[in-house]
Amino acid sequence: QVQLVESGGGLVQAGGSLRLSCAASGRTFTIYAMGWFRQAPGKEREFVAAISWSGGSTYYADSVKGRFTISRDNAKNTVYLQMNRLKPEDTDVYYCNAHIRVGVDQDDYWGQGTQVTVSS
Repeated sequence: QVQLVESGGGLVQAGGSLRLSCAASGRTFTIYAMGWFRQAPGKEREFVAAISWSGGSTYYADSVKGRFTISRDNAKNTVYLQMNRLKPEDTDVYYCNAHIRVGVDQDDYWGQGTQVTVSS
């Protein structure tokens, strides 16, 4: 079993910055990719950013390009999301996602979510 533990959410004024972290832990596993999604009450979860674990290729939603940066620390099995120039519309619960192989099984794992609130 693999656990994803997130940290770094909070309250910030518009224009400010926050950094989210997500660490994967558990039994022997292989990470293929990690990323971030966000979800507001009553809305579908939407993609924010992702990074491949081996080559480090990054992908972003158009709404966050140029403001958010995703990065990884392979040794710590941790992914980060640096969020700059935050806007009130970035207010959401942010979820870490990881595509992981344990043994011969591949699956998607999710963190518990961390609240990001941007005040105007």
